[in-house]
Amino acid sequence: MNSICTPKEALQKLEHFCAYQERCHDEVVSKLYSLKMTPDEIDLIVVQLIEGNFLNETRFACSFARGKHRMKSWGKIRITNELKLRNISSTNINLALKEISTEEYENTFNELAEKCWNSINEKNTLKKRKKFCDYLLRRGYESHFVYEKAKMMELE
Repeated sequence: MNSICTPKEALQKLEHFCAYQERCHDEVVSKLYSLKMTPDEIDLIVVQLIEGNFLNETRFACSFARGKHRMKSWGKIRITNELKLRNISSTNINLALKEISTEEYENTFNELAEKCWNSINEKNTLKKRKKFCDYLLRRGYESHFVYEKAKMMELE
């Protein structure tokens, strides 16, 4: 199996790849496999990327958590699951979740809940509650927040 490029060229490509956007180790390794690098070359390049501060799992996790919460309004459960899917350590996941302040988290949750509740055109209260709860749970919000909010919305 021949490499598409030399290890030096691959390192340059990956430096650019990591500089463009924060990446996790899995993404980098996949990219290197797609460039037909050998496992030894991959290990060497990953070490060089870490030493050059192009690859930093903690920085990736924090950036990912902030971005997904602010841009997609994801809750902590969804963020945690997505980071686990990318093989991020639980230490880094906990650090990443601390990036989202309690105040910001609650504000986002409340705005999303209001918007969702008002957009559901359902006469049947039970069906409306189910749609509301399912939506917020899919977004990764904690069930006790969701059910408490559903009760409050029904009373209004």
